[in-house]
Amino acid sequence: MSTVPSAGVRVIRTIEQVRAFVRAARAAGRTVGLVPTMGALHEGHQSLIRASARECDDVVVWTFVNPTQFDDPADLRAYPRDEAQDLALAAEAGATVVFAPDAAEVYPPGFATTIHVAGITERWEGESRGTAHFDGVALVVCKMLLMVNPDVAWFGQKDAQQVAVVRRLVTDLDIPTGIRTVPTVRDADGLALSSRNARLTPAARDAALGMSRSLRAVIEHVEGGTTSAALLARSGRAIAEAAGVAVEYWAIVDPATFEPVEEVGARPALAIVAGHVGGVRLIDNMPLPPAV
Repeated sequence: MSTVPSAGVRVIRTIEQVRAFVRAARAAGRTVGLVPTMGALHEGHQSLIRASARECDDVVVWTFVNPTQFDDPADLRAYPRDEAQDLALAAEAGATVVFAPDAAEVYPPGFATTIHVAGITERWEGESRGTAHFDGVALVVCKMLLMVNPDVAWFGQKDAQQVAVVRRLVTDLDIPTGIRTVPTVRDADGLALSSRNARLTPAARDAALGMSRSLRAVIEHVEGGTTSAALLARSGRAIAEAAGVAVEYWAIVDPATFEPVEEVGARPALAIVAGHVGGVRLIDNMPLPPAV
C-alpha cells in the first residue's frame, strides 16, 4: 500500500511500487537519488537528503532497520523508531518518496543469500561487531540498490568504513550507481549526530564529547608536525579514555582500504574511534591534514 501523509511525502511499502515510481521518473527524463537510512532521522540525514535533492530531480529515502547488521539483539530492540517524525523530516529536507518496507518484503520466506566483502571488513568495525555486521550491510545495500536502481546514492562520512565497503561492493559487482558522501554533521558542541545519541544521559553525553575532542587534538598534533601514527593514536585514545569513553579502538588508517598507516604525510589518512559511553556504542572519525 502507498500513502501520502500530511507532510506531503509519498510513502511506498513494496518493491513493485518503488520500481514503478523510478520507471515513471526515468520515462519523464528525471534523475533519481537514494538516501539509505535506518529511520530515526536527524539533521545528519537531512543533510544527505538536501544534497541529493540539489543533484537529483527525485529523492527516495529508504527507512529500514536492518536486522542482519546488528550483532546484539538488545541493540536492535533499542534502536529508536518514529515513522511519523521520519516522514516529516524527510519531507522538510526535500524527499519525494519514503520507501519503508517491512522485514518480510526485504527478506521473504526462504531467503538464503549472503554477501561478503573481504579484506576491508575484517578490522575495526568488523572486528568489534563481528563479520556478520558488514555482511549484513553489504547484503542490504546490494538489495536496496537493486530494488531502487538510483542514479546516485548518498552516505554520511561518519560511517566511513561502511562507505568504503559500499564503494568496494559497487565496483566489484558493476552496480551502476554513483556513491556520494556528505561530511559528518555535528552538534554545536562537536558531538557527531547519531540516532543513538537520543539514548545518552546528560552525563554520558558530556563523556561522549571526548571522542570528537580526541580527534581534534590529534589534528592539532599533526599540524604541529607529529607524523607517527602510533604516537598520534596513543594520544587520541588517552584523551578519549580520560573523558570517560570505554574505547574499543582508536586508529589512523587509509580511508580507502582501512589498513593502518605508520606515518601521516602526503597520503590521505583518517583518524577513527569507537567506544561505549553509558551503555551506548558510538563511532566518529576525522580526516587528518597532510603533515607539515
